[in-house]
Amino acid sequence: MHSTRYIYTFVLVMTVVVAVILAGMNTFLKEIHQKNEAIFNKRAVLKAVIPAEVDAMSDEEIIAFFSKNVTQQVFNMEGKEFFPADVKDARNFKDKKGQAEDLDLKKEKKKDEKDRLHPLYTYVDKNGKTNYITAVRGSGLWDEIWGYIALAEDKSTIVGTSFDHQGETPGLGAEIKDNPTFPTSFNGKKILDKDGNFVSINVKKGGADKDNPHAVDGISGATVTCDGVTEMLERGLQYYAPALAKK
Repeated sequence: MHSTRYIYTFVLVMTVVVAVILAGMNTFLKEIHQKNEAIFNKRAVLKAVIPAEVDAMSDEEIIAFFSKNVTQQVFNMEGKEFFPADVKDARNFKDKKGQAEDLDLKKEKKKDEKDRLHPLYTYVDKNGKTNYITAVRGSGLWDEIWGYIALAEDKSTIVGTSFDHQGETPGLGAEIKDNPTFPTSFNGKKILDKDGNFVSINVKKGGADKDNPHAVDGISGATVTCDGVTEMLERGLQYYAPALAKK
């Protein structure tokens, strides 16, 4: 029978060995994790403007297309642009370039509104039209929901969206991502009224009037999630007003 001292020594040694292995794996896999996360984010942004093409692209093609066709900017709540060096300093980035895609929007959402930074992506489509891609984040039934909303040159007309979620119910709230007709229902809708006032988009329970440019049909049985999308758009898109006004 082993002594108590032997057992304690064995446990200590094993703890140290496991800790070293885990630390090594974390260091080794960090670069891979960051690359995969960057590709995931790029796909989400592009899905708001070229959804069909994105689904057919390899990871390498996504990286190349994004780099060639998308311009990244970062703004604060007042519409002041933060250049990469400013972003790195503001967010204490050590191993990131300070680009819009480097912002952790989950962390930004937890900050006081006055201290938040917002990414803005600009994409020129095949017809030479400029699209402004904004990022919004809110709360669904069970956890966070988020999306990218692409606006036309008039900064009012929605030309594309992509949504995602942390843990909405499959077949119900998760339909904001899984049902392809939900994001496309926003196409052509307007976030400004005829006088240029911000009105956003209402995800309407029971169905929206087809002639209403500021409403889309909600998802049956997913009232809380749809209310979350409505709130997310109303709040999140207003954050971009000062930055878009300078475009």
